[in-house]
Amino acid sequence: MQNVLILRIIFGLLAAVIAVFSIMAVRTRRILHAATYLLFVLFATAGLYFFLNYSFLGAVQLLVYAGGVIILYVFSILLTDTDCENASPMFSLRRWLALSATIGGIALVSFLLITNTWPQTDLPMDAEISMKTIGRTLMGTEKYHYLLPFEVMSLLLLACMAGALVIARKRS
Repeated sequence: MQNVLILRIIFGLLAAVIAVFSIMAVRTRRILHAATYLLFVLFATAGLYFFLNYSFLGAVQLLVYAGGVIILYVFSILLTDTDCENASPMFSLRRWLALSATIGGIALVSFLLITNTWPQTDLPMDAEISMKTIGRTLMGTEKYHYLLPFEVMSLLLLACMAGALVIARKRS
């Protein structure tokens, strides 16, 4: 019973870190601070993967997202000359639209969490899934396989590199 309480506390702390730093990344006006907060969110997400015994996904999260995407963002930020101090404040209509979109998103996620049934796995808590199984699942085209999301992730990284180049070219 004590072990379950500790696990829930750890999960709650990681979820709180993700929530707080996500809000901070969106709310800040300084783009370098936003990238730093996003880095903390990505690290905490990797922590959740490691907490759930998905070592491979945690390592991919750290290498691909926390490593690659943040490096591209930071280089593009440092290569541009932005004046954040003179940025105009957000219009009142935009604030209300953002607030309504946030409330709608929270309502949708809450509805999905409440109405969804979570399947129980047969794997014991300490079991590690083999790399061969993960590879077949990632590159498979059958039901519950992830070839399409894998390709979408590669397009995301390509878009991030192209975006970094475009931002860096606007400097002149």
